[in-house]
Formats: sequence, structure tokens, C-alpha cells
Amino acid sequence: MKFNFHHVHLLCSDLEATIGFFRDVLGASVVRYAKFGGADGATLNLHGTTINLRVKTEAEKPAGDSSLVTYGYHHICVQTEDVDAAHADFSARGIEFISGPTTTPDSRIAFLRGPDNIVVELMQPLQAH
Repeated sequence: MKFNFHHVHLLCSDLEATIGFFRDVLGASVVRYAKFGGADGATLNLHGTTINLRVKTEAEKPAGDSSLVTYGYHHICVQTEDVDAAHADFSARGIEFISGPTTTPDSRIAFLRGPDNIVVELMQPLQAH
């Protein structure tokens, strides 16, 4: 049996602000507004990756934000051609970085905070020498 990644589904406190972050910062487009489990939401296309967003339902009571270390979700990663340029651009727009650009054996990475403390990794693959 074969499995492929299909989408990520994020709970957010402010749907429009979160859509704005993914659209204006990361270049996603809105596919549609929808109800998920009776709650307002939206489906976004982030350059071929589906991201579903929704606000909490009446029955849900969020226990915290994603800045807390928990088992399960830790961060999402988006690939870019130039982490340093993205870091400079996003920093100039007031986006908070958890860690600035660093180099690993095979990539250049940086971590930033999105709405509701969603952690986003920017990753630039490095060419093998």
C-alpha cells in the first residue's frame, strides 16, 4: 500500500489573519472558503501543497499555542531558493524569527513564527559538491 502526503490542517484563532500570512508572506492562494466540522475555514494552495485552516468549534477549547513543546505537530517546512533573502525580506516586514539562517550539512534553514505561534521552517537545499 502506498501513501502520499495530501494536506496539513491547522487550527487558527483568526482565519483572515492566518490566510493573510500564508498568502502575503509565503505566496499561497485561497482555493475556497469552507466549513470544517461546522467551523469556518479555508483551503489554501501553497505551490502545490494543500493547507486547510479552520477556527475552533463551539465544543473545542484550545489548551495553548504551538509555542509549547508537545508530542505531535512541531513545525511545517517550506522550501525556498534563498533562505537569506527570505530572512531579510520577512524581517523587514516585522516577522519574528526563532532562529536566523544556519547551515546544516545539506541545507540552509531558518525558523519563524506565524500566526498563533505556528512554527515555519524555511529550507534551501544546498548543492552537493
